[in-house]
Amino acid sequence: MNLQTPITELLGVGEQYSRRLEKLGIKTTEDLILYLPRRWDDYSHVVPINRIRPDEVISIRGKVWEISNKRTRSGMNITEAFIADDTGTIKAVWFNQPFLTNSLKAGDEICLAGKVEWSRNTVSMTSPSYEKIGDEEGDLTHVGRIVPVYAETEGVSSKWLRSKIKPLMKLIYGLRDYLPEDIKEEYKLIDLPAAIRQMHFPENALQLKRAKDRLDFDEMFLLQLAVLNSRKKLDHERAIAIPFNEALIKGFVSDLPFKLTNAQRKSAWEILQDLARMQPMNRLLQGDVGSGKTVVAAITMLNAAMSKNQAVLLCPTEILAKQHFAGISKLLKPFDIDCVLLTGSTPKQEKDEIYSRIRDGEILIVIGTHALLEKGVEFWRLGLAIVDEQHRFGVDQRAALRKESLSTKTLPHFLTMTATPIPRTLTLTVFGDLDVSILNELPPGRKPVITRIVSGEKREDGYHFIEQEINKGRQAFVICPLIGEETDEENEKKSVMNEYNNLSKRVYPNLKVSYIHGKMKSDEKEKIMKEFAERKSDILVSTSVIEVGIDIPNSTIMIIEDADRFGLSQLHQFRGRVGRGEHQSYCFLFTKSRTEATLKRLSALAGTNDGFKLAETDLELRGPGDFIGSRQHGTPDIKMKNLMDIVLIKKCRDAALKYLMKYNLENNTVLYEKTKIFDSILYLE
Repeated sequence: MNLQTPITELLGVGEQYSRRLEKLGIKTTEDLILYLPRRWDDYSHVVPINRIRPDEVISIRGKVWEISNKRTRSGMNITEAFIADDTGTIKAVWFNQPFLTNSLKAGDEICLAGKVEWSRNTVSMTSPSYEKIGDEEGDLTHVGRIVPVYAETEGVSSKWLRSKIKPLMKLIYGLRDYLPEDIKEEYKLIDLPAAIRQMHFPENALQLKRAKDRLDFDEMFLLQLAVLNSRKKLDHERAIAIPFNEALIKGFVSDLPFKLTNAQRKSAWEILQDLARMQPMNRLLQGDVGSGKTVVAAITMLNAAMSKNQAVLLCPTEILAKQHFAGISKLLKPFDIDCVLLTGSTPKQEKDEIYSRIRDGEILIVIGTHALLEKGVEFWRLGLAIVDEQHRFGVDQRAALRKESLSTKTLPHFLTMTATPIPRTLTLTVFGDLDVSILNELPPGRKPVITRIVSGEKREDGYHFIEQEINKGRQAFVICPLIGEETDEENEKKSVMNEYNNLSKRVYPNLKVSYIHGKMKSDEKEKIMKEFAERKSDILVSTSVIEVGIDIPNSTIMIIEDADRFGLSQLHQFRGRVGRGEHQSYCFLFTKSRTEATLKRLSALAGTNDGFKLAETDLELRGPGDFIGSRQHGTPDIKMKNLMDIVLIKKCRDAALKYLMKYNLENNTVLYEKTKIFDSILYLE
């Protein structure tokens, strides 16, 4: 047996258990060994029976004096055992586990662990963990020691996992310790195999702490190494230096039909300064919903195009691409710049012609979807690549835009935009070497969206208010988590089709209700959105397809059905579809759930329109792995306490800098592969 042995070859792991383990990401013995506990129960405090106290969580050792099963009138089986040591006797009680009388017999020496209860002068333990004491002292697995507790799945308990992991501890020395010896020595870190052993079966609290310290260091060191190495590689690349045409841009800004916010001016200035350098820009433009990222992108694309450099804007959906194309084309019309739209629905003949003109450098501005990433797209002189909602594109997709230009053999300057604010904690730690511009102001005249949580009994009141607003000439969005005509019987989630039928036939028979969802064809979705924008319908029922990029100023009501089913940042994105015009807007969070966690999350949304504050709250409630992982599948779960540990971050950053000054990371194959798990959260790989 070795680290790559399939889990199915372990004793007691058949096809059924292997399927369960696969849900936990466990396929080999190495996966099982590296499946670390989420917490530990300290059962190492073994006390004599006559010294135990009520409500203590302790372990005792003794012999089974008597054990038997009893059945109550209701049919419940109760197993009672009396355990004695040299100082006294205690009763242990288990429910519906009659098989215990087969495994535990009078005279067996056992160890019990759990909470002590005191009732009617009787001391007892209810449903304690137990384990027979074998011939070898100190060989306990489940009690009498610090006991690991794992994230479980149906049919796979922590006790089962401990029993399977313990025999594999002899394999841990096959794990390659990727940390250089000089770093382990300088920071007084134990070896990786020792750390893994102590995480599963710690000898004592001190050894467990040393194991945690080692693995916490690993997590932050690898992250900092990935970030710093990415920047180091970028330092050796070259881009086209695009001079800042100050007179042109000032004239463009002064002719806009609106006034830029100070945040927009500052962000545009920062980007334009970066473009003037020969080192490729690597900048993130963060802007809360409705903060005006598009005009900042238009300014930078104009500056690039007017010096005969090509600029490209990549969008995640065709609806968003067409909206950007319409808006940017209109803004740039006075400058007679050749601007084209390229999407999956572009006819092949037209697409081939666009490819040719891009290759020849005739087209200076291209806006499109994934069609921009196809093999036929080659740029003659690409100066600026912009990715909108970058988290919707994979590592390879984003990298496809960073190809060298045909004429200059240089990389483009790279700007990523997101309407989902990233918490400052993550920005400083995860994206420490990424230049960040922030749009934290809304255009003047915008009114904050009033957000309310609506319980089941208040639904009809909500419907009445919405009808009043629509009668004033406003429009409404209704968001549902599902598409189909049948609700999920188990979860009773709202679906687009059911809600469309309910609203159009029962609630608002006199109003025009339409619907849209992601499975529709592009031209059909475009037609529906166009009609809604032209006020040909009053209510649009939709899935999350309208999460980003939809700009309809007359829409003032956002209804989110089963709001508890969506993440906080996603709810904020939905809310951002309203509040874009002169009228007061409202967001109603419909939910049947009354759990504390749900109410805390929804109350946070109702309490502020500040996306950056909500991002911090979201991070606290969900944890960083969930926060990033919701955008990037396969992202490692970064521990919250590590992100908040400034001392640890600084120590690991210093260690990573020292390493990169001495070594080429790519030469250390094992270490380099370890850093690649963070590729999905780096903006430039």
